[in-house]
Amino acid sequence: MNPLVSIIMGSTSDLPVMEKAAQVLDNFGIPFEMNALSAHRTPEEVEKFAREASGRGIKVIIAAAGMAAHLPGVIAAFTSLPVIGVPVRVSFDGLDSVLSILQMPPGIPVATVGVNAAENAAILASQIIGTGDEKIRKEVELHKEGLKKKIVEANKELKKLNFRHKTN
Repeated sequence: MNPLVSIIMGSTSDLPVMEKAAQVLDNFGIPFEMNALSAHRTPEEVEKFAREASGRGIKVIIAAAGMAAHLPGVIAAFTSLPVIGVPVRVSFDGLDSVLSILQMPPGIPVATVGVNAAENAAILASQIIGTGDEKIRKEVELHKEGLKKKIVEANKELKKLNFRHKTN
């Protein structure tokens, strides 16, 4: 089984956040790999990884980083694959990470999800892969139907609440 998605984190301290991405990919049946690479501590390895990812069959890269959060952008500079950045909440409620990942120069795009939103990054990666894979596209559709059902059920429960001035 060869990975289609690569989950990269600046250090294993990001693992509690990135496990959510791994769980989504696992649930959708998408093979993935997980590695720790640092834009600042292992820049040569980051470049090597990014340059070789496509040749290894990787279709999407999910890269998490906190604080200066350069990892997703550095990876994007060395590959034509889609890179999804996950800002990790470390300081300033993650705003520093969001801005670092979001503000890329022209020609080096990084899709950016919310702070600690690894689950959304994995769903987006699945949607990208699903454009060329019917089975994965159907898994994403089933997931979204499940989200819809949760809201329908929540509304049924809300109707049961009794307040004197509640009208529904």
